[in-house]
Amino acid sequence: MSAAQLSQLPTDGWPEAALVGRSNAGKSSAMNVICQQHGLARVSKTPGRTQLINLFDIEDRARLIDLPGYGFAQVPIAVRNAWGQLVGGYVEKRDVLKGIIVVMDIRHPLTELDVQMLEWCRDRLLNAHVLLTKADKLSYGAAKNTMLKVQRELKDFDPNMTTQMFSATAKTGVDEARARLDDWLGFAAPVSDPIDEPG
Repeated sequence: MSAAQLSQLPTDGWPEAALVGRSNAGKSSAMNVICQQHGLARVSKTPGRTQLINLFDIEDRARLIDLPGYGFAQVPIAVRNAWGQLVGGYVEKRDVLKGIIVVMDIRHPLTELDVQMLEWCRDRLLNAHVLLTKADKLSYGAAKNTMLKVQRELKDFDPNMTTQMFSATAKTGVDEARARLDDWLGFAAPVSDPIDEPG
């Protein structure tokens, strides 16, 4: 389902995890690869197409949320402001929200709007994981250096926030991102007790 207003969101108490990011950061592609569903989130050549909160049910007990992208200059300012109120309200008020994956193009991380999103997460003591997408566009060394730089900045900003490299094209970092969502939503496999050795 999709929601244009917070009042339209479900009230059944299922845990939610959300993906959000700049309109051209590769959020839809990342979501499709993580979920192994080619057409789950629409990938558009025109950034800024996601204008609603899109909700995807997982096994009738949790939800993955696709939040509207932010920061695309060609969208009218009134529309941008409405999106900001919708996304900000969701992040600040949604009680069942367990964590947010903040999608950033590895070539342009931690923009002003990215930092604002991380501040919302920090103020709510909300789990936040930075997905540095399009890692295939850089050499491995350059991508690694960018990730380490973002890690250092996040440590000063909020030591609980984490980051990783990701590429939807090369399928880099998919398992790590999926494991993060599984943990937040309660799908992580329980750690079994060690078996006592005989004797």
